[in-house]
Amino acid sequence: MSKEKDLMTPIAIVVAGAIIALAVYFSITANKQNAAGNNANTPQKAPVVKVRTPQKDDLIKGSKNAPVVVIEYSDTECPFCKNYHDVMNRIVKDYKGKVAWVYRFFPLPQLHPKAEKEARAVACAYKLKGNDAAFKYLDRIMEITPSNNGLDLSKLPEVATYVGLDKAAFQKCLDSGETKSRVSRDSNEAIKSGARGTPHNVILYKGEQMVVPGGLPYERLKLIIDQLLKDNAKK
Repeated sequence: MSKEKDLMTPIAIVVAGAIIALAVYFSITANKQNAAGNNANTPQKAPVVKVRTPQKDDLIKGSKNAPVVVIEYSDTECPFCKNYHDVMNRIVKDYKGKVAWVYRFFPLPQLHPKAEKEARAVACAYKLKGNDAAFKYLDRIMEITPSNNGLDLSKLPEVATYVGLDKAAFQKCLDSGETKSRVSRDSNEAIKSGARGTPHNVILYKGEQMVVPGGLPYERLKLIIDQLLKDNAKK
């Protein structure tokens, strides 16, 4: 019973955080709509601290010239991130050339101690074979992990082989810890930008940065993107 209680506590914290974030988001949106007639599905501008625009070494899926860019800070052992990963893959596929997805690392060690090493493994895949290999590795991790710190870390080299990486080179990269700085960079940036949980999303649109609630279902995220693209078509 105590084990189940211990498991449910962090989940409850994350769920509570998500509920609070949604409440704040829709409260702000409603107030702005009343004041200025804004659409209720339009995300709001981020706080003063801004995240980096897409960089050369980012994991990017979709067109780099897309008018809408979704930057996600994610934890591979977060169950909400696992579900949202499927949402973002679908979004990029459905909005051919119109939406780009930038994936950044935000493992939460207090909840998921294994996630940091998994993030470093994804970064090693990038270092060895570039963007496409990194996303293949990430997709496979999200496919096989049961979430909530449940992945057997001995499977990380197996995943490398599965996606076509040199197993020995991958293991050397992972053991060296050389990708720790990249994971730390993304995580620190997420925290400074106000992230309190995962997935944390920032949408870039026309030079502006807008925070949207993490883990939105496909239909809700689609409403936001459609509104932005509709506004873009008018101008």
